[in-house]
Amino acid sequence: MLKALGVAFPKVRALGALEKAIIFTESRKTQNYLLRVLADSPFAEGIVLFNGSNTDERSKQIYAAWKEKHQGTDRVTGSRTADMRSAIVDYFREEGRIMIATEAGAEGINLQFCSLVVNYDLPWNPQRIEQRIGRCHRYGQEHDVVVVNFLNKKNEADRRVYELLSEKFQLFEGVFGASDEVLGAIGSGVDFEMRIAAIYQSCRKQEEIKSAFDQLQLELNFEITEAMTHTRQKLLDNFDDEVREKLRIRDRDSKAYLNRFELMLMDLTRHELDGKADFVDDSSFQLRTNPFAGRNGDIPLGLYELPRRSGEAHLYRLNHPLAERIINEAKQRELPTAEIHLDLAAYEGKISILERLRGNSGWLSLSCFTVESLDQAEDYLLLAAVTDMGQTIEEEAAIRLLTLPARVGASVDSTPEIMNALEEGTRGRKESVQRSISERNARFFETEAEKLEGWADDLKLGLEREIKDIDRQIKEARRAATAALTLEEKLAGQKHIKSLEALRSQKRRSLFDAQDDVEGRRDKFIQSLETKLTQQTKSKKVFVIRWIM
Repeated sequence: MLKALGVAFPKVRALGALEKAIIFTESRKTQNYLLRVLADSPFAEGIVLFNGSNTDERSKQIYAAWKEKHQGTDRVTGSRTADMRSAIVDYFREEGRIMIATEAGAEGINLQFCSLVVNYDLPWNPQRIEQRIGRCHRYGQEHDVVVVNFLNKKNEADRRVYELLSEKFQLFEGVFGASDEVLGAIGSGVDFEMRIAAIYQSCRKQEEIKSAFDQLQLELNFEITEAMTHTRQKLLDNFDDEVREKLRIRDRDSKAYLNRFELMLMDLTRHELDGKADFVDDSSFQLRTNPFAGRNGDIPLGLYELPRRSGEAHLYRLNHPLAERIINEAKQRELPTAEIHLDLAAYEGKISILERLRGNSGWLSLSCFTVESLDQAEDYLLLAAVTDMGQTIEEEAAIRLLTLPARVGASVDSTPEIMNALEEGTRGRKESVQRSISERNARFFETEAEKLEGWADDLKLGLEREIKDIDRQIKEARRAATAALTLEEKLAGQKHIKSLEALRSQKRRSLFDAQDDVEGRRDKFIQSLETKLTQQTKSKKVFVIRWIM
């Protein structure tokens, strides 16, 4: 546990979140064991327990301090159970660092201020795992939730359970990812839990465990696959072969794509450092002269190379000071409209998409399109290209044009008709970008709205639970008053009943007020998002060229 927290807390801190963790366990014995372990460690400060009763001394102290602080306010309900939960959560939010909780902490409390969930005991029921993570991953959470799962690797059954939860239900790839659809396919998580329990109870040998889990996984494969095949088929039936190929991207393709940016960086560096550096190969160069001397003289001379090379030189990458200054220098340069002679035959490789343009000529423009929404700005490079015959060239072919070996010719002037044609192509790309951002923002809105609804449901359920608890107390008080022998006892009983009924009325009013508060928050939330989702755009022409191939 100490090792896990030592790794997880820095991860949470790197995300910008508070160093707070909720540790879930199945039993009170394990909870007390973890308390003893953590109490004698660097994580001793700010530990709080959460269970069904919270009768330990520390919880009593927290409860007494909370009750004194909120005496005379509507925060105090009169129900020890409800007030104890509020006191523990408030302490964890304001002063605590680690909450060790039994399953009682997996429902009815909001911990969106905490971004680290530790499953010391991993439930077999995937719905319970989602419920645990949902304490933190909810409306108001500002950071990604880090989840740490403990697993006994020596236990074959435990390993297979985790394999099913992780790979079949995809619980830990992204919280509330595909698991909702998968759980819908297999039915109740309790049924799944019972099937796991049966394996634990009936199988003793490793071969028996393996065989039983293989059979369970086979059944899950059938149930999940059958439920999702229809959706997948509907999707793919409307895609052509080219789109299907793009859906089969593998990890090596992603790495190749990253290398493409490295090569582009090296090409730009070679151009900008002409005469100031000797290029050893496509991934390294020897800087002889500081190109920014007199302005920023802190660029060291010597050997520079891309990552994953020898490791004995300056690591050259996009965020290196030298690369940043080279890129900034290039971006600020005014580029006149020029004639560019492209040589497809000199290109090492084959670009089928450009074969039909061999012997043609035309115009190409590059614009930087900036979109501001959700309090952030995004830059997009938009290409538009046409042939002299007026044919529009698709963006993929335009990108490929810029990868060909080329020779720069004389400066040329474009005509208004050409610029209008290029602008029309750019306009279509702008609309596509804005539509894509709108769709992404719509998904963000839906996610945030779901978090808000979850918070509202928790608030409502909490108040309804308190009212139900008061109803129970009233019934008990009435029975006690009926059984009382003296008039004084009966009067005291009736006064107690009256005070409980007044408290119940107050809670009912609080329930109505809370519903109004939820509506008010929802309205403010929508207004706030509407403001953030409004797109502000600006466009800047980077260059225009006449190309001949």
